[in-house]
Amino acid sequence: MPLIFVYGTLKRGYVNNFILQAQEYYGPAKTLPGYVLYELEGYPGMVSDPGGTEGIVGEVWSVDERCLRHLDKLEGLKEGLYKRAAVPLEPPFADKKVQAYLYLRDVSDKVRAPPDWKP
Repeated sequence: MPLIFVYGTLKRGYVNNFILQAQEYYGPAKTLPGYVLYELEGYPGMVSDPGGTEGIVGEVWSVDERCLRHLDKLEGLKEGLYKRAAVPLEPPFADKKVQAYLYLRDVSDKVRAPPDWKP
């Protein structure tokens, strides 16, 4: 089953975590540097940024194909809002293939969010 890194409203205790209720929580995680978060409309968007010096704090979940399709729909993959891509994580997930949702729209007018985003 695919491993997914979540960093916003899908984290435990947040509004969209119900989608992951039947999935397996693997634990807290952090990306390697090279990613930053931006405030969108009540949720964060993670983008690849070589200038990002901090990692993004989140969680890793193992999800089944049905849940993955639900997540893809929530994140607007068909609309080009996000893409799902492999992201490098710090240990203990450094040797695992983990994917995350990367925001694809322009962020030039957006405010940077802290790496451990909270609503």
